[in-house]
Amino acid sequence: MYTIEIDETLDVPRSKVFAVFAEHERFGKLLGAPARRIKDSDQADPNGLGSVRKIGIGPIGLEETVVGFEPDSLIEYTITSLSPLRNHFGRIRFEDTPEGKTRVNYTISFDDVIPFTGHLVRGALEQGLRKGIKRLPRLA
Repeated sequence: MYTIEIDETLDVPRSKVFAVFAEHERFGKLLGAPARRIKDSDQADPNGLGSVRKIGIGPIGLEETVVGFEPDSLIEYTITSLSPLRNHFGRIRFEDTPEGKTRVNYTISFDDVIPFTGHLVRGALEQGLRKGIKRLPRLA
């Protein structure tokens, strides 16, 4: 199993940080990849529990389903389409800091399908997420 853990503190209000991660199209901008919601949640927020986003272009893309959603606090998702990853699970927690900033704790765990590719996927994914989170204040 491979794990990525990113713990960042941003000088942006929690509700704005959460919105970037929760809104599927804005999440794609954070990743630097096209993303769109292909299924709405049946909850109040169309990006919430049960919503599905597609990340990528055409047939080369992944579908992720939101499996945990607490406004301004938590997003959990898993890949629900054919993928080079198995047992994928992403969890993003959002907290206020005593200084009035927002702490984002983002963890992803997965297994690889093709042996020994997980290390490469982990490195590329982590690098992309870290770069995206650095851009987040501009996206918020």
